[in-house]
Amino acid sequence: MEMATRGVGPVLGVLPGVSRIAVLRGGGLGDLMFALPAVAALKKAYPASTVTLLGTPLHESLLAEVHSAVDDVMVLPFAEGVRPGTEDASAVEQFFHAARVRQFDLAVQLHGGGRYSNPFLLRLGARHTVGSATPDAVPLERTLPYSYYQHEPMRALEVAGLAGAPPAVLEAQLQPQERFAAQLPAVLGAALPPEGTPLLVIHPGASDPRRRWPVASFGAVARAAADDGCRVLVVGDRSETGLAEAVVAAAVGPATGTGSGAAAPAAGNVASVAGKLGLGELAALLARADVVLANDSGPRHLAQALGTATVGIYWVGNALTSAPLGRGRHRLQLSWTTHCPVCGADVTQVGWTAPRCPHDECLVAAIQPAGVYQDVRSLLGH
Repeated sequence: MEMATRGVGPVLGVLPGVSRIAVLRGGGLGDLMFALPAVAALKKAYPASTVTLLGTPLHESLLAEVHSAVDDVMVLPFAEGVRPGTEDASAVEQFFHAARVRQFDLAVQLHGGGRYSNPFLLRLGARHTVGSATPDAVPLERTLPYSYYQHEPMRALEVAGLAGAPPAVLEAQLQPQERFAAQLPAVLGAALPPEGTPLLVIHPGASDPRRRWPVASFGAVARAAADDGCRVLVVGDRSETGLAEAVVAAAVGPATGTGSGAAAPAAGNVASVAGKLGLGELAALLARADVVLANDSGPRHLAQALGTATVGIYWVGNALTSAPLGRGRHRLQLSWTTHCPVCGADVTQVGWTAPRCPHDECLVAAIQPAGVYQDVRSLLGH
C-alpha cells in the first residue's frame, strides 16, 4: 500500500465509488465516543456518503437524541466477540441479510483486534474493508496491526486513514437536542439549580468495578463542593441508583474539611437523580453542568463530547487508551497501581493475549479527594 499523505498514521488513497459506509463498533457509550472522530473523518472524505453504525441498542438510543455525524444505526445481533449475549443463529442471519440488501461499499472495523469482528465484518459483503487485526485475526483489504495500548480514538482515526480519510476532529463532538434541555426543569424539579449556581455532576459508576473510585471519596468531594456553594447532582442508570444514593449519604454526613468554605449542611445541595433521566435528558444535564466528575465511564466520555469540563478518575492503563487529549478543559487523577491488591497479578498485562485475574478490587482507591477537589475548583474558576 502506497502512502498518499499522513494523518494519525498513513492516509491512503480514497476508495472508488463509495456512497454507503458501515462502521462496526459495539460496546458502551464510551466505545461509541471513541468511534465518532473516525466517522467524522469518513464523512469528510466521502461527503456524499451515508454512514451506518453497526452498534448496540444503547448507541441507537443516544444517537436518536443528540446531533451527530451518524446517519443511522443497525443494531448488532448477539454474537461472540461482537455483542455479548445468547446467540440466535436465525437473528444473526437476518441481520446479515438486511446488511447485504443495503450493499455497503465500505465496511470499517473499529471493534478491537478482529479475531471475531473481522470475520463478522466480511459477512456484510461490502466491496471494500478496512480495520485492525491481531496476528491471529483474518486480515481485511487494508489492515492496521492491533496494539492494545493505543489511544482508542487515535486507533479509529488511523483505521479511517486506511480508507483515505484524514482526521477532521480528534475527539468526539456532540450537541444535545434543545427539546431535552427544555424538559430538564420538569424532570428534575427543585434539584436543578437556578441559573448562576455552579453545578457539579458526579457519575460514580463504571462497567469495570476496578475503575470505581470509593463511595466515601466521591462523597467527600461532593460535600466540599456543596459547602463551597455548588449544587451537586449524582447521575447513573437504574442499576446505579443504590450507588448514587450511597454517595449522597456519604456527602451529607459530617464535614470533611476538604473545601475552603465554611461548614454548612450539604443536605439539599447534594442529590441523586440516578434512574430519572433518559439519554437525551442526561446529555442535556451534562451539557449544562459546569464540571463533571466521574470514573473512566460512558457519562464522562459523553460529557467531554458535549463540551463540558471534566475531572476523570483513571487507572493509568485506561488513561493510555481513553483519556482526554487536552488539559485546558479536562483534568486527570491517575492511579499507578500495577498489581492486583488481592492476588498480586500484573494488571498491566491485558488485552487479547492476557485474560485478567478474577478479582474486582478497586485499582484507583489511592487517589485522594483533596487533589480531586482541587481540580474541580480549578475548572469552576474558584
